[in-house]
Parts: sequence; structure tokens; C-alpha cells
Amino acid sequence: MTLCEILSQPRCWSACLDALQRPGQFDHLRGRANPASEWLFVGCGTSYYLAQSAAASFTALTRIPARAAPASEIMLFPEIAAPRSRELVPVLISRSGRTSEVLQARRYLEEERGIRTLAITCDGNELGQLASWTLCLPVEEQSTVMTSSFTSMLMALQYLAAVLAGNQEFTAALERLPASLEKLLERYMTSLKSFLCDDSFDDFVFLGQGPFYGIASEGALKVTESSCSYSQVFHTLEFRHGPKSIVSAQTLLTFMISERGYEAEVGVLEEMKQLGGSTLAITNQADERLRNSADFVIELDLPGPGLSRLCAYVVWAQLMGVYNAGHKGLDPDQPRHLSRVVVLDS
Repeated sequence: MTLCEILSQPRCWSACLDALQRPGQFDHLRGRANPASEWLFVGCGTSYYLAQSAAASFTALTRIPARAAPASEIMLFPEIAAPRSRELVPVLISRSGRTSEVLQARRYLEEERGIRTLAITCDGNELGQLASWTLCLPVEEQSTVMTSSFTSMLMALQYLAAVLAGNQEFTAALERLPASLEKLLERYMTSLKSFLCDDSFDDFVFLGQGPFYGIASEGALKVTESSCSYSQVFHTLEFRHGPKSIVSAQTLLTFMISERGYEAEVGVLEEMKQLGGSTLAITNQADERLRNSADFVIELDLPGPGLSRLCAYVVWAQLMGVYNAGHKGLDPDQPRHLSRVVVLDS
């Protein structure tokens, strides 16, 4: 089931893009996109990592300040997570629309602070009914771990930012992604499975900078959730400052390589390879330097702005989680200790 939902993402993205292109879809939000406001993207777990990449995308595209916060921070430290010093535009993210901490964040923001919220969800439910505005995507996902819902909601929030910024080049790049991913899956999924299953890795590390850090965080979580494996995330250049002590041949380091940081990030990969680590690189275009130092390279070769490719980066980490689970004799459809929705007693 989980693997099928990962592979269904090209069709899922196309359906979501059709929904996002409806006339007037975002007219009610145009007045909220002003330099005096701060957009606050809120989620839990996977949705929090989604919030990190969405906030980075929003700032880059609109030049309006945006940041991410776990819903639990708004519950426990509201004056730090949601300060009263400027106008807030909260975006609440929940696949199910039933996540307890997100619902409590909505109650605090709307009922105690009088701040209108935008919800993005796939199932709707309470969050979709209670938020001031709701964007409910046509994503039917049954698996416990989030895959197509993550990429679809991230794509939708990037699309929103591009529409508010009037950036038609960016929306056009997003519209090309479904067909591009279909071809990339055909090219790489079998060889990626062989690469992972030919060796046994004790540790997984995901590395990314800027907007790719949220994607790297989600990659680490997917491997942990799906295959019950120990996985960590760091900013790429920060990995030199202590964490590199864990590097060995049984450590698989996955680099989410950006165009802006390409030279510096490949430099870290080369250094970790010299220390004996196993390396996997996901990049838009690879040169000989990278090909000679990485054990496995996924080259996206997608046109358009670098930010428009974020969803295409995370798909490979989703597959890594499923493939590693199979290699360990585990069922990624039944991850240990996890449920599809975290609902807490009131």
C-alpha cells in the first residue's frame, strides 16, 4: 500500500494541480500577503517538516517573512511561537484534519487571539470545518506514513506562494513535475532498490541546506518510520562540526544537493567519502566531481527554479524507507508503535 501510494504521486499531483487552478481559488488570501505580515506554517511530525520547506518557499517567492513552528510550541509557549508584535497569518497543516495539537493551535489562535487561520488538509474533518479558510486537496491516502499527502500539500503551498507573487514561471514548473517524476521513477527506482539491498546500513544521515533542510528532515523521518532504522538530519555544512564522528562504511549519508550551495555541499560529500562513509546524492545536475565521489547519484535534470523541485527530492527518501523495510523483513504498511493520526485525550 505505501509503495503504491509513493508511485501514484504523478497522478496525485496532477489531480491537485487541477484543483489549484480553479478560477479565484486564492482571491480571499491576496489581501493577507503584505510586507507587514508574517506567515506562520504550523504542523506536527511530517507536517512540521512540510511547514519548514513551505515557509522557506514562501519567503523566497513573496519576499514576505515566513517561518515554521511545531503546533506543540503554540500550545506550550504561545508568546514565543506566536508573538503579538506583528500581524500573523497562520497556515495549519494536517493530513487528517484531526491532529490534536494542530486543533489546539487553531483554538488558541482563532478563539483566544482572534486570528483567522488557513487550513490545508486532505481529509478535511474538524480542522477543515473550524478554520477560517480551508484548502482541502483531492488526496486519498490510506497508509500510516505520509507520502503523497506530504508532497501534494507542499506543492499546493508553493503554488499558493507563486500565485500571490505573480510568478507564472514557477507555477509552470510545478505543472511539469508529474510527467517528469513518472520518467524519473522508471529510470531510478530499480537501481535504488538494488543499491540499498546490496549492503546493510546501520545508520542513515540526511543532509540539506536552506529549503532543502525540511526535505532532509522528512527523508530521515521516512526511513525511521518505515523501516524502524536510526536516522539523523543535519544542515550539510554543519555535519563537519562534530556529527561526522559517526561516519563509517555502514553509515549511508544522503545529500540533498542544491544549486546555490552545490560546490560547498559536494565538498562535504567528498570529505565524508574520504572518511569511509557511503554516499548517495540527489541533485538536479551532476558533474564529474560528484559522480566520482558519490556511490549513487539521482540526477533530476528538471527545468525551472530550484525551489520548484523540492517535491521531487523527497520521493527517493520515501522509497528508501520502503526498500530498507523490505530488506530488514519489516512491513512498511504496519510501522511499529505508529498510528495514522495522533489524537490525544482532551
